Amino acid sequence: MDPIELKHALGAGLLSFPVTPFGADGLFNRKAYEAHVGWLAGFDATVLFAAGGTGEFFSLEPAEIPEIVAAAKASAGATPIVAGCGYGTRIAVSIARSAEKAGADGILLLPHYLMDASQEGLYQHIKTVCQSVSIGVMVYNRDNSILTADTLSRLCDACPNLVGFKDGSGDIALVRRITATMGDRLTYLGGMPTAELFADAYLGAGVTTYSSAVFNFVPALAHQFYTALRAGDTATTNRILIDFFYPFMDIRNRQKGYAVSAIKAGVRLMGFDAGPVRAPLTDLTAEEVRMMEALCEPYRNMTPVSQAAE
Repeated sequence: MDPIELKHALGAGLLSFPVTPFGADGLFNRKAYEAHVGWLAGFDATVLFAAGGTGEFFSLEPAEIPEIVAAAKASAGATPIVAGCGYGTRIAVSIARSAEKAGADGILLLPHYLMDASQEGLYQHIKTVCQSVSIGVMVYNRDNSILTADTLSRLCDACPNLVGFKDGSGDIALVRRITATMGDRLTYLGGMPTAELFADAYLGAGVTTYSSAVFNFVPALAHQFYTALRAGDTATTNRILIDFFYPFMDIRNRQKGYAVSAIKAGVRLMGFDAGPVRAPLTDLTAEEVRMMEALCEPYRNMTPVSQAAE
């Protein structure tokens, strides 16, 4: 996909990151993944991200990523697929090129590994990755990889295929400065864990879309929330926050790493073979799975908006 086409797709609606299922042998379960991604593709996500954060990118071997991307492309129909990418510059370039070869429509460049870096270091890192591929690239502002507006502006000048900025820092003042500075040069994505909890604040800062992790198992509800948010229907968004998202947050916050583990539990509850999380993450306890089951039950049979309107 042309980078400008990807930029428009990113801004056209709700986004999501499918989980990566693993079998009993601990290896990528392609059949289960294709079944789940094919199901998600029927719920109006405008872009799906393969091997992203919710897809446990951090626990994948770089050699596993191309097969995951290829499986997503094979099962997502016309929905564009963006691949996770990260670590140090040399590894990131290798991952980006292999994902492009596997058919990815774009790259999400996750924070580099462990160490902090200067703005010049971040600039050179991102520029090198962007220039290693012809597909669109999004940068993810989070943790040890926080770009200033000036650095991002330099990158946009140097890298025509840099099309998106995703924020998981929660620094609304910085985000607003970036959206004001860059205008429509980029598409802006919310990337806080359980992004719906922050969506109102990010919308006010010029971020019009986000990636929904719960889309993995309650896609129709996630889309209903997104539609109400964009319409300014606060009565509906408040109701969904109170009925679903705040109780989900309480489960998610019981242990570190549950931002992924709870999503996988939800996918399993919807009948998909998501398998366990990989170490160092841990799965929910039996009690916590029962809590998730009670939370999800009212939304089990929700249909896509397009079907409900027919």
